[in-house]
This record gives sequence, structure tokens and C-alpha cells, in this order.
Amino acid sequence: MEIDGVFSGGGVKAIAFVGALQVAEAQGMCFKRTAGTSAGAIFAALISAGYNSTDIKQLIHDVDLKEFLDPRRLSIPFPYMKWLSLYRKLGLYKGKKMEDWIEEVLAAKGIKTFADVPEDSLKIVASDISNGRLIVLPDDLERYGLLPERFKIAKAVRMSASIPYFFDPIKIYDHMGKKNYIVDGGVLSNFPIWLFQDKKNNSKRPVIGFQLRPSQFDQQPNKINNAISLFHGLFDTMMDAHDNRHISEAHSTDIVFIPVKQISMVNFDLSEQVIDELANIGKENTEKFLRNWRSNRFGIYTKIKSKKSSL
Repeated sequence: MEIDGVFSGGGVKAIAFVGALQVAEAQGMCFKRTAGTSAGAIFAALISAGYNSTDIKQLIHDVDLKEFLDPRRLSIPFPYMKWLSLYRKLGLYKGKKMEDWIEEVLAAKGIKTFADVPEDSLKIVASDISNGRLIVLPDDLERYGLLPERFKIAKAVRMSASIPYFFDPIKIYDHMGKKNYIVDGGVLSNFPIWLFQDKKNNSKRPVIGFQLRPSQFDQQPNKINNAISLFHGLFDTMMDAHDNRHISEAHSTDIVFIPVKQISMVNFDLSEQVIDELANIGKENTEKFLRNWRSNRFGIYTKIKSKKSSL
């Protein structure tokens, strides 16, 4: 069964997608198109390149995630220089090691640029904070004077995964020579299911979203009682408010909600046990979802068909 898949951001929590993919594959599902933000963009790119859940799980076990934290060398080894560097470079880590790893694993499948994957099969979301707009790659590259067929997918994923202040933003120059700063797509759309959703349900194939949060109908209100909780509330709202407008109660039946709360999204020092636990969380939630998904989807389309026939 062919489906389109959308993967949310969530840092290292996205390892839970491995288990979700295992279940989807066991059910005979294959992805025709994929889209994602931040860590979800990594999964979207790997799936588009032809990696399956077993391959991706092995890739994660083989790589030392701590290597992705590549701080720049400081000429003066004083503690405050780290924060001065953040002030000047806009990120604690360069992010080059992560980009290199993505480029390497894609190259192993013969994938380098967007010309190497089927047209419209991969969509990656990033945020242009210089111009205050969301961008979808490769669709919006031409507005910067860049050719999609020559643009590296690894670079696009790196743009989408540039967690503000954690990884350096990516600088791209348009055809006028103007410098634009690109950061994590989660700033404006952490779960871009709207890319593939059809409000009239006329899509060629089912769209299933994989989100690393509880359902919006199950989420608890943010408790604001100090400056730190205010920041968390602002950040959560920033990431989710835009996307939640596109998730109606009907559309939510096509989303696998995978609540992962026990680890930080930027904890790159994970044991193999924790990696396996994350995969199991994704597996359990996807199994639960798919037990009802087929009947729910059939019921929705039956109602729509009946409504149309009565008009």
C-alpha cells in the first residue's frame, strides 16, 4: 500500500520513528512521498533515498551522535569565550559533522541533489529568519536564484535542523548577493502535514503523519509560573500553533501521535538501551494507531461519499 508520510521535528526523540517505520513496513506500507522538519527531515530524506527501518536503526547504532556536536576551536580557552563565540557565530556547534554524515549516508544510495530523487517526492521545511518566512525545499530555492537540481539534499536537511542557538544557522546568498539566515523549520512549522493534506480528501493516496507529541486534543495547558516556564510555553506555542490550525479532528485520525517526554531533544549522549526504548515507544504507538486507522479512514470516506451523493 502506497502512502505519503510526514515527520515532525523533535531532535533525538525522532529515533522513535524507527519503531514507527518497522510497524508500517510490516503492514505492507511503502512511502511514495515524504516530508519533514528538522529531525523529521532527516528521516524523510533517508526514506526517500531508499533506506528502510532496519537500515536506519543500524545507521543510528553505528554513529556516535555526540560527534554531531562539533564546537569550533577557540583561540583563547577561557570559559566566557564560548558565549562570546555564540554571540558572534549565532550557534554553539557548527553542525558540519551532522551535514557530512547525512551527505555520506545519502551518497551510499547514489543520492546527492534533489535531481536524484523523483520530482515532488521529498519536501523539507526550514525558516528564513532574515525575511521572516517559511520555506519549503526544493520548491522555494529558485527565489534565491538556486537550482534545485544542483542543491544538495544534505544541505537542505542541515538547514531544516539548525536548532536556534544550538547549531549555527545556514547562510545562503540570493541572486542579488543578499545574505539570508536559515534556521530550524520547527520555528515556523514543526509538523508540516499541510504539505500533503487535501481538505477535500481527494489525494491520490493516504497521508499519514508521525508527530512526536500527544494529540492536540490530549495536550495539557502550559503552566506559566516563572520566566523559564514562560520561555517553554512561548517555544511550544511557536512550534505548534501554526500546524494545529491544519489538524482538524478528522485529519487527526491520520496522525500517529508519539509522546516522548523523558529525554531532552538535544541530548546527543544516548545509550543503546535508550535508543532501543525510543524505537519501542514509536512501535507501540504506531501499532495502536494502525489497529483503528483502516476502519476510521474507511468510515470518514464513507461519510463523505454519502454526503456527496445526497447533494
